Amino acid sequence: MQPGESRVEVLTDDLTRTQIVQYAGASGDYNPVHTDEVFATQAAGFPSVFAHGMLTMGLTARALTEWVGDDVLTKFGVRFKKQVWPGDRLIATLTVEAVRTDDDGRRVADITVVTTNGDGDEVVTGYATARID
Repeated sequence: MQPGESRVEVLTDDLTRTQIVQYAGASGDYNPVHTDEVFATQAAGFPSVFAHGMLTMGLTARALTEWVGDDVLTKFGVRFKKQVWPGDRLIATLTVEAVRTDDDGRRVADITVVTTNGDGDEVVTGYATARID
């Protein structure tokens, strides 16, 4: 890995309500804004149900670990910037910002993580560090 090296990956072309409900079941997060259309629109005032932030983070993490490996990732954190809706296309862009030696003397890559929706809006931004030797 070298500074400036990047990878772009489509996480999903069309996030489905089924995927959102499956994530609710897997995570145990049954907040009705994610699973109940009537509640989300009439009680909470949203245009629809929407994805869990952690679902978007998990999809992004999968792209990251497929690129660097899951056994070398030492840090990963994100900020949720916008809601993700059913039908959204999600695209992750991962960019090596720096290669350096960490406190333990190992070479690591600092990676910027940005996931956008089909309109190009950032929905998740973050960082990761991965060992590269």
